[in-house]
Order: sequence, then C-alpha cells, then structure tokens
Amino acid sequence: MTDLPITRPDVPILTFYGAAGTVTGSRFLIDTPRARVLIDAGLFQGLKELRLRNWDRFGVPPESIDAVVITHAHIDHIGYFPVLARDGFRGLAHTTSGTRALAGIVLPDSGHLQEEEAAYANRKGYSKHRPALPLYTEDDAVRSLRRFRSHPFDEEVEVAPGVWVTFRPAGHILGAATVTVRLADCGDRRIVFSGDLGRPGHPILRPPAPVGPADVVVMESTYGNRLHDDTHALEQLGAAITRTAARGGTVLIPAFAVDRTEVILFHLRELVAAGAIPDLPIYVDSPMALSALAVYRDAIERGDAEIVDGLSDLDDPFDAGRVTEVRDVEESKALAGLHGPAIIVSASGMATGGRIVHHLHRLLPDHRNTVILVGFQAPGTRGCQLADGATAVKMLGGYVPVRAEVVNLGVFSVHADQQELINWLDTAEQTPEVVYLVHGEPDSSSALHDVIERREGWTAVVARDRERVRLD
Repeated sequence: MTDLPITRPDVPILTFYGAAGTVTGSRFLIDTPRARVLIDAGLFQGLKELRLRNWDRFGVPPESIDAVVITHAHIDHIGYFPVLARDGFRGLAHTTSGTRALAGIVLPDSGHLQEEEAAYANRKGYSKHRPALPLYTEDDAVRSLRRFRSHPFDEEVEVAPGVWVTFRPAGHILGAATVTVRLADCGDRRIVFSGDLGRPGHPILRPPAPVGPADVVVMESTYGNRLHDDTHALEQLGAAITRTAARGGTVLIPAFAVDRTEVILFHLRELVAAGAIPDLPIYVDSPMALSALAVYRDAIERGDAEIVDGLSDLDDPFDAGRVTEVRDVEESKALAGLHGPAIIVSASGMATGGRIVHHLHRLLPDHRNTVILVGFQAPGTRGCQLADGATAVKMLGGYVPVRAEVVNLGVFSVHADQQELINWLDTAEQTPEVVYLVHGEPDSSSALHDVIERREGWTAVVARDRERVRLD
C-alpha cells in the first residue's frame, strides 16, 4: 500500500485498462476531481500474452480506487476483483442482486480452479514456474465478496463523491446490467457502459433496456462484424445430437457455467419435447453451473422482473426428464465409464480449464463422439482451435488428436450481433458525442466502427489499450 497523495485531474478522465483490442479483461477507470471509480474488474483470457497481464500490477494502486462497479458476473468482467481486494482496495463493489448472487458462486470457483490447476501442474511438472502458483486463492475470493453491495435496477445510487450510478437490465445473463454513470460535479455528464448486451430473443431473459440519456457510450463489440442466423440453429443442434447417437457416441458441449448452460438445457428440453432428438441421458458436470442453475430457478420462481413471461408455468424449464447433476470429482470421473449415447454439458465454455478439459482429453480421439461449441471462442483458447479445425490440441501437458466431429454453433451466443448492437444504440435519447468500442477483437470493433460512422452525425472510436480520454 502507498500513502502518497492521489493526483486528481481537473476534468473527468476515462482510461481503458482492458478489453481494448481484445474481447476480455474489461477494466475502465473513471477519474474525476473528487473520485476514482473502476467499471468492471475482469480477467484476461485466451492468448498467453493476454493471460500474463493478469499478473501485472494494476495501472493505479488498488487502495486509491473509491469504488468498483460490476456490470455482470462473467469472469472477464469480475474475475480480477479478488486481486484488487487482496492488494489494497478497501471500497465497495456495487452491482445488482443477481450479479451479487452469481459472484458468490463464480469467484470462489475461479480461485479454487486456479489452485487446482497450479497443484496439477506441480504434480505433473509441466509448468515453467517452480512452483506454479494461483493468481488468487479460493479464500481470497471469499474474502473479496464481503465488499459487494447490491442495488435494484433503475435506482440511482452515489458510489463515490459526485459519481452516481444507475443499473438497467442488459439481458445478457441474470443480473447483467448496463451502467449509466452521472458525473454530478461535471455538468451532470452521463457515460453509459453497455457491459455485455444480450439478445432480444433470449429464451429466459428480457431484452436490454434502452440506452436513455447519454453524452458518451462505451459499448461492447464482441460480434460487431457478424449477424446471427437463428433460422436453423435448433435444427443443427438436433441433427448433430441425432448423428452422434446413431454412431453410439457421446455429445460433449463446453458451456459457460453461467447462463449458457441454462440456455442449452432449455433448448434440449424443447428438442426432446418435440421429438426432434432421442431422449438421451444428460449430465451437467460443473458444480458452478449447477449452483448458477439454482439461482436461475429461484429467480424464475420469484417471478423476477428480468425473466420472460411464462417460464414459471413450466415444471422445470431446464430438465427434459433425464438430467443428472454431477457435483463431486468422483462422479465426474465415473462419466468415463458411460456406455451408449449421452450428452455431457460441462464448463468452461471456451475449454480453457475445468472438468471440460478432462472430458475433451478422453473424447476427442474417438470419431464417434461430437463436440458442440455454443458460444464465442476467443483467440488462443482450445475452443477457438477446435472451431478453426485443429487436428490436435494441447492439454494436460501433451497433445491430443482431434478425431471427434466438431460442430460450431456460435449462434447460441447470448451476445448481441451487429444489428442488435445498432438497434440498442438507436434507443439513446440523443446522439452521443462519441461511442467508444471495447470488448471485441480488432476485426469486430473495426467493422462496427464503420457501420456507426456511416450514420449521420455519429462518431465512433475503437478504444486503444491504456488510452486516456476526457469526459468533459
């Protein structure tokens, strides 16, 4: 920690400390004459050069930050917070009740997973570091949760002197929010952060709320160069499962533990009910996903405002009748003895870690099996390598041949596509002075930039890493 005085700017400044030129590591710092607030505290994922940045000292001393505001509970937006809390941050992390509930699942699991991976690397001796260490521990994560405070949607709250925040539904995962930051000391300037925007057709959550008043917008661009084609998505999913069952193989679906697992289980229930796929046993092998599933079920039972109408009328929208919840390690290992066709849904969604790695290690060499990718695969991840047609992928210290069928159904992503992002921008009450594009690979951000710039009177800028911009 440092006792040096904080240098305050004369005008509000925004600095991009992550998710600029890449799709992970969302961290956006606002400095005002009286306060310092961080919007999101995400982990970098994917390419090694990005993951190594998680070990760098943060751009400002953690103890100098007055408040952290979290848009939602995905690791690339929340997973760095335990480091900040451990290394000196003493303020509060402000978010919605849904995000706070999911953070209580996601962050301890992240710490535990990092400890497990470090221990495994030490046992097998394949790490370059002696010994391999976790970025943070499960205990670090649990302690960091004491700093969370939740707030209702659509209620303005002062999180730091002169900095007021309003959360509005983003429709991405449960609790996900867009964040409107009002700088009361700076002419009531309003900066809207999109976080990650969901899709109007999400089967569980309502669409994103309108932008509202905004002088500046900081918007994600994950799918800034793509249009989702939903037309035959369920048919393709059903056909892949049916083909695999006919071969006597296993379907393996790497899915993010939060929301993607729920969406996939919902669609599997639909397909079984319609007779579009065989009624196979479905194994959900992720303790974190199962805990998140319980949070979703609770929100549905309560009739939470984020939930679409009609779901509470179903007995269980996530169970086709043959779902088995796999919680402990021994039960997970026992799945290696499965005989006959089955479906395994496991985390992580980009196959970067967790139990999915062990399932891939076992199932990829067999041509009877199928791996179905159901979301965005960041460059450098195993999921991206599989989507790009790799014939072998490295895991657990060695290379594994890819003989299984690989089906890439990124259409099941819960990120808005290019047109959906533009439609959301159109809900702004006035044309923003500038739209900063973040949380996207260069091609995606550049394509979305060009679309926005073609609109009369609009200015778009692709944010650069560690760039500082004025907000006055």
